[in-house]
Amino acid sequence: MIWNYKELFITGLWVTLALTAIGYIGGVILGLFLGLGKLSKKKWVYYPCKYYVDFFRGTPLLVQILLIHLALIPSIFGHSLGFFVSGSLALILNCAAYNAEIIRAGIQSIEKGQMEAARSLGMPKREAMKHIILPQAFRRMIPPLGNELIALLKDSSLVNVIAATDLLYAGKVVAGAYARFWEPYITVAILYLLLTWIFTKIIAYVENRYSNSYVPPQRRRVFSFGRTSVGR
Repeated sequence: MIWNYKELFITGLWVTLALTAIGYIGGVILGLFLGLGKLSKKKWVYYPCKYYVDFFRGTPLLVQILLIHLALIPSIFGHSLGFFVSGSLALILNCAAYNAEIIRAGIQSIEKGQMEAARSLGMPKREAMKHIILPQAFRRMIPPLGNELIALLKDSSLVNVIAATDLLYAGKVVAGAYARFWEPYITVAILYLLLTWIFTKIIAYVENRYSNSYVPPQRRRVFSFGRTSVGR
């Protein structure tokens, strides 16, 4: 039964991965500006960023998807641009709000003396943030940013409400065709579990790679022409 619809599941897999990738990358970029905006002392920068984060963190993603697909985009363009544009935009805007708080907290976790030392050496604030604060904060942001990626992967299934041809759509089609629900939805669950496991392994590798205790593996030399130490 599942094999007969294998192409639909493969298409759904790629749609799910594409929505997750676009939503996450866009969310990290926008979230960086929002996080920095929430750290700004200028009220005209701080308050718009604060209200944005409060709105998207305080309302359900499902409602945001419907508002963007049925109201926002048709109001701007006069017609719908398809589920992929609406879904990607909704995931980007929602993910950015959560990433903004992660980035803000990561930056604030760095001691103030780091910035003060950089400024005392004559480094502009922007350069100090870019070369000193953000690289240190990034190490601490990796675990929560990784968790947000996993959450976004699973939340992307909500785009099915606007007829997205993702993994959940494939499961619904098979369930409707055979009037059986165990096999298609268990298949969907297993595929999401597999994707989550892969992403978890990638995140664990990145977290270990950028940890302070990481020691890069050394290649064993086949021929050595240097001095060799002799035990005493």
